[in-house]
Amino acid sequence: MPLDEQQTWALLRELDEPGHWEVPHDFDGPAARARFERLSERLDLRFDCTCEVDRHVQDASHLGRIVIPASATSAQDQVTVTVSNFGGLVAVTLGNPGSYDEDEERELFPARDRRRVEDELEALGYLPVPEHPLWTKYTGISGFDALYPPDRPPSWWDRFFDYL
Repeated sequence: MPLDEQQTWALLRELDEPGHWEVPHDFDGPAARARFERLSERLDLRFDCTCEVDRHVQDASHLGRIVIPASATSAQDQVTVTVSNFGGLVAVTLGNPGSYDEDEERELFPARDRRRVEDELEALGYLPVPEHPLWTKYTGISGFDALYPPDRPPSWWDRFFDYL
C-alpha cells in the first residue's frame, strides 16, 4: 500500500543524508539492481508485455525506470515506474513523471492498473510514494540544492527520483 503524504514527508526527511546525493551511505548496488530486475520481470508478466526498461542511469538519485506501454493497460497513456536509490522508494506515474496533475491522474489512471503495479512493488518490499508532493521545492539538509542555480531551485523529485 502506498505511503500517505504525511508518511512520505517523514520518510523523505529521514532519508535526506548530507553529502549522499546519488545513493545513501549503506547502498548495496548489486542487491538493488537484482531487485530492480525482478520488478521488471514481474511487471512484464503481470501486464503480459515487454516493458521498456532504463537500466543505464548515471549521475542520478534514481536507479532506473520501467515503462509499461499504454497498450498493456486500460489507461490511455503509459505507466512509468521510477525506482529511487533511497529507501526502496518508488513513484508510479501516469505518463512521464509530471505529465498530469493530481486531479487528472485520479481521473485518468485506472485504479486496477495502479493496484497491479503496487502489488508487484509490495511483493518485492518497495515503498510506493505519491508523485505530486515531490514536485514541491526541496527544503532538506543534504546540501544537494547547491548543485542548482538560484533561479531554478530543486524539488523533492529532483532529490530522490531524477538526474543530478
